[in-house]
Amino acid sequence: MTGVLRGTRPGLIARRPSLRGLARGVLEQVVLRTGAAWLARRRRRGEALVLAYHNVLPDGAAPAGERTLHLSLRAFIRQVEWVTRTHEAVPLADVLTPAGGGHRPRVAITFDDAYRGAVVLAVDELVKRGVPATIFVAPALLGCDGFWWDRLAEPATGVVAPEARRHALEALGGSHEAVCAWAAQQGRPEPELPPFAKPATEDELRLAASRPGITLGSHSWSHPNLSRLGADELARELSRPLAWLHQRFPTVLPWLAYPYGIASAAVEAAARDGGYAAALLVAGGWLPPGRARRYALPRLNVAAGLSDGGFVLRTSGLLAGRQRTMEGG
Repeated sequence: MTGVLRGTRPGLIARRPSLRGLARGVLEQVVLRTGAAWLARRRRRGEALVLAYHNVLPDGAAPAGERTLHLSLRAFIRQVEWVTRTHEAVPLADVLTPAGGGHRPRVAITFDDAYRGAVVLAVDELVKRGVPATIFVAPALLGCDGFWWDRLAEPATGVVAPEARRHALEALGGSHEAVCAWAAQQGRPEPELPPFAKPATEDELRLAASRPGITLGSHSWSHPNLSRLGADELARELSRPLAWLHQRFPTVLPWLAYPYGIASAAVEAAARDGGYAAALLVAGGWLPPGRARRYALPRLNVAAGLSDGGFVLRTSGLLAGRQRTMEGG
């Protein structure tokens, strides 16, 4: 959106806008021209916002899987350059510490799922700019042929049909193996995903973790719906990834990102008892200053279809992020 993110083209996804989208874009421009975003950021000086990304695809790549999760590299770079001009980029571990005398809001960047595009492409761009980030990893799925939500996404719409998503998350407990087996029984076609839309390998993750400012956190062991597990299985899902990460990497942050953004009182208690210092949802917006629930910390989910103006308004605190449960994440 010219004049919003300098040197950029309108929009984050090349597609024909709907009337509703055009109206939203006009409204965003009107608000931005009033200076309200700048004033909102001034009011939030010292507050913190955690951005939740999933994947980054090479520019020009064909749409893949669950499209809202796969941001173009060009759009990602625009967002990073904008937010580092307007916010103080900090490591995730710092967002709960009291703010100093800074004049800008703080922002931390996170990635769920350890997609290859995030681990390889996004990390490279962040390191070039000296921006820290945390990648949340489900070790059991590293190097697999693709996450179930990308394999089941409808080619025409780029989303998983609501009834299929409900069945996967509720009846099948979000289990990658169970959902893929069910899809095969249903005769559902599974398109081949491009390499950058698949999970990274352990070697790729190791290289990323060796770079300055990059830390790793837990996304459970195998990415189930944790709220559907019994106590013993829940404890294993949370203990195994921490042990696995600590055995292999020196830059582990003992934080958890809940798979699908789904938690419950029992899951939060299990995260606390399992040795995690904090745990993150996938939505909810800004961290409430001085009263954040350490095991239900909010984030701002950055969907691939978000316009430049929408990104500016959300990271300034003028619009809320998406609140629904993600297909992935």
